[in-house]
Amino acid sequence: MDMQQVSQALGVRCNYCHSGFGGGEKQLAADKKKSIALAMMAMTRDLNAQVQEATGKPANETARVECVTCHRGVAIPRPLSAIILRTVAEQGGVAAAEQYRELRKQFFGRATYDFSEDALLDIVQRVVEGKPDDAIALLRMSLEFNPQSAKTYALLGFAYTRKVDDASAMTNLEKSLELDPTNAMVRGRLEQLQEYRRRSQQQ
Repeated sequence: MDMQQVSQALGVRCNYCHSGFGGGEKQLAADKKKSIALAMMAMTRDLNAQVQEATGKPANETARVECVTCHRGVAIPRPLSAIILRTVAEQGGVAAAEQYRELRKQFFGRATYDFSEDALLDIVQRVVEGKPDDAIALLRMSLEFNPQSAKTYALLGFAYTRKVDDASAMTNLEKSLELDPTNAMVRGRLEQLQEYRRRSQQQ
């Protein structure tokens, strides 16, 4: 296997693995990385052999699994959702939003991560029920890249309802409807909040 192709696939330089000369902890870390790399290379060879066997096609006619298939320019190939959700859990939504900005700045336009709006909103959906403040931080960051997103404003509205901040919820739902007047679900949620507020003021 071409080591230059491996280093490009992982987005690292040769010294990522070959930096442990002289013993000690550095040597142990380098040895561990090399052991993992050798195991992954063996796994890749086995997968390609299994694909060829399963399809019954010669090697030059089957799709090949290579390091870049999973790594796509990063040494540890975690999905973007796993990275951001871990940061939300450990450091909160503000830190997760900043991490997203940095990753987007570094990797946008490459195949490494999915920076689409829908992928980001899917991450937010996983935290909005229990952590509305973290969701709001991520959604406000989303508006930096998608300022005319009816879906983001709708989700912001829902996040504010989780905080029992009806005024902010209605403001964001109204903005969502302004951008997409056809969304019956958002309209229904807004009307419910408006009716609840009217009744509260009458009591």
